[in-house]
Amino acid sequence: MAELMLFRRDTDGRDVELPGSTVALEVELQRRVEAGLEQMLGIRFLASEYPTGPWHRGRIDTLGLDENGSPVVIEFKKGSDNGVLSQAVSYLSWLESAHHEFEALVRRVLGAEAAESIDWRRPRMVCIAAGFSHHDRVAVQRLPERIDLVRYRIFEGGLLSLLHVDSSPGSPIPASARRSRDREAVVGNAPRPAVPAPAGVGLVPECLRDLYAEVDEALTVWGEVEAVSLKHYIAYRRLVNVASVLFRPKHQAILVYLRLDPDTVVLEEGFTRDMRGIGHLGTGDLEVRLVSAADLEKAAPLIRLAFEAA
Repeated sequence: MAELMLFRRDTDGRDVELPGSTVALEVELQRRVEAGLEQMLGIRFLASEYPTGPWHRGRIDTLGLDENGSPVVIEFKKGSDNGVLSQAVSYLSWLESAHHEFEALVRRVLGAEAAESIDWRRPRMVCIAAGFSHHDRVAVQRLPERIDLVRYRIFEGGLLSLLHVDSSPGSPIPASARRSRDREAVVGNAPRPAVPAPAGVGLVPECLRDLYAEVDEALTVWGEVEAVSLKHYIAYRRLVNVASVLFRPKHQAILVYLRLDPDTVVLEEGFTRDMRGIGHLGTGDLEVRLVSAADLEKAAPLIRLAFEAA
């Protein structure tokens, strides 16, 4: 099990480990994460304690919409709970049968534009708990649903840590399967998602494939990074998007949007651009424009900074 250790420099210059603890009440953790949901997890808040109706018989701790437009169900456990995965699958099953209800909620809270951009191919579950068993981690890898396991700890001074323990990228549901599922939902017999296509299939223009292969390598060398092929871009994510890749074949260029503060970078015209306040596809405030391997080499320190900060 991954373990996060924090140290404080003492008055005599020694490093003293800060002991981590768990919350006394589950709702304490829930409210704190909800208050910083977008900053911590890249998820826009929709609702708390959302009832799932008489069939699923539960209340979802938190509902949200992530930065890629995927619906998200979040469950909190103050300790370790062997039932967290079965609960996760149950709530994702509810989500599959409640498209219209969820879309109405998004429209009411975030507006019509957000509701129209919902990506139903990759609904997502985030489980935040004090710990997970070996069996939980094995089960996540066997499930077709997209699930993230996140371990939390509370430290002295009001510090909260969230540690990404494990995840399953999930299997995107193709349009044909979604239509079939919608027809069969009435009798409760939804089909399983299909096997996912490799990230980037259908998005990468022929003229940029060689350069993109090098970009992909540069973005996946940083440990556990998931590449998710979306409608208009490819997202490289851990718990949140760290980079988004778009293609501009007319200009023989690849645009990489990094989750990095532009104020920390010396901007160079034609290479880097501050995108704050400028609408664009993908996520990230710093645009990096790549037209050659030399540009990618020059961008390597920026990519490293973005992943170190994630």
